[in-house]
Amino acid sequence: MRGGWDRDGTTGRTAAVPLGCHGRRRHVRTGVTGNTTGKVTSLHRLAYTDLAARHCEAVAAVYGEANEAAIEHIAGVVAAEGIDCGFRRVANYTYAESPAALALVREEAALAARLGLPASFTTDVPLPFPVLGAVRFDGQAQIHALRYVQGLARAVHGDGSFVFEESPATGFRDGSPAVVDSERGSVRAKDIIVATNLPFGDNGFFAERCYAHRSYIVAARSAAAPLDATFVSVDEPMRSILTVDVGDATYVLAGGEGHPAAESADSAERYGRLAAFARDRLGAGDIAFRWSTQDAMPADGLPYVGLLTPESRHVHVITGLRKWGLTNGTAAALILRDTLCGGDNPWAAVFDSTRSSPAGLGVAAPAAAGTAEQPPAEPGEAVPGDVAPGEGKVVDVQGAKVAVYASPGGHVQSVSAVCTHLGCTVEFNPADVTWDCPCHGSRFSTDGTVIQGPATRNLPAAPAPDAG
Repeated sequence: MRGGWDRDGTTGRTAAVPLGCHGRRRHVRTGVTGNTTGKVTSLHRLAYTDLAARHCEAVAAVYGEANEAAIEHIAGVVAAEGIDCGFRRVANYTYAESPAALALVREEAALAARLGLPASFTTDVPLPFPVLGAVRFDGQAQIHALRYVQGLARAVHGDGSFVFEESPATGFRDGSPAVVDSERGSVRAKDIIVATNLPFGDNGFFAERCYAHRSYIVAARSAAAPLDATFVSVDEPMRSILTVDVGDATYVLAGGEGHPAAESADSAERYGRLAAFARDRLGAGDIAFRWSTQDAMPADGLPYVGLLTPESRHVHVITGLRKWGLTNGTAAALILRDTLCGGDNPWAAVFDSTRSSPAGLGVAAPAAAGTAEQPPAEPGEAVPGDVAPGEGKVVDVQGAKVAVYASPGGHVQSVSAVCTHLGCTVEFNPADVTWDCPCHGSRFSTDGTVIQGPATRNLPAAPAPDAG
């Protein structure tokens, strides 16, 4: 029996179907997969030029082969399991609006075709605004990601395979058997897969090999015909475009405005720029939905798949999916399926989690979660009397940093501002009304509940400072 814990959704569920796993998460419908656009593609902006430059063309070819195989695996699972997720074949484009970007697009198209991928350069790009050209990949797909994940969960049925909701893992122990601990008990397993966007329990090993990157999406109704393709721009600011049908309505999804989570940003302004783009360039109406998500970006451009640390024996990891989790996550799960079943996998060496990799992209943090000393508070911090309704601030309470939020109705919630992952100080995100860790991407609700890892423990309640 194998045990897997996956807040993201797709990766753990994909591994669970062939292996027979215990999946342990909060909800099948939540996590990073719940915030994806649903692009199923091996064209990841200018990934092949990037990987060939950083590594070599052979490595770029393996990356493409793995992602193409992931597309076909998803298609096969949808058909075999009868998953109603709106799977449809579409072309995917990386488009250029400027002459400089056009040169990059031509180079990417030529390289990808040389690597045997379904690539071509085209000036016929089906967007409602003019562009100079694009890389086109044929045979790609688009799905409703949540319905797909729910279908995967239904496929994990008995015979040693189970999916547990409302039982988030809090830790694990390597050994024979390996053990996954949760708030409601423990599970023993031959092997454990940690597929939690950025992993926990690695003592910061991957925090120095990946960094958290935040991106934003808006959705608005459109009176125009649905786009029969998906798109991403080369020019900055990057824009991701697709349409989805919900009931009788067509919605335009416009994404982008990304930045490292460690950088401060005005989320409301970023949503506003995306809304203006959707309105002015895509003919969308008022924004109906908006959300943000965070992804683990690998230091050398390749996902990490394999043992959690060089010393691990039965604990495995999938991380660094570089924003393309539906295909990279599926490919990663197939690698571990083969590895744990005693077979060989042609992509395993390229994605090896213990490979020598440039470090130092992460943010330095205390070595052990929960044991770090709290950083000294800066003088002059606000007290609740200075926290306006709808506002959150980190304040000093007797030398400790406390995250204080006042609801629009004036109800005050105060929790520790020290992230339970590796001890960084959280920051308030007013657009999403969350406490976010700028170091490694953990996110918490205003009452301290974990929304997104790698943190596994909630921010504990803390005494509020005296009103001033």
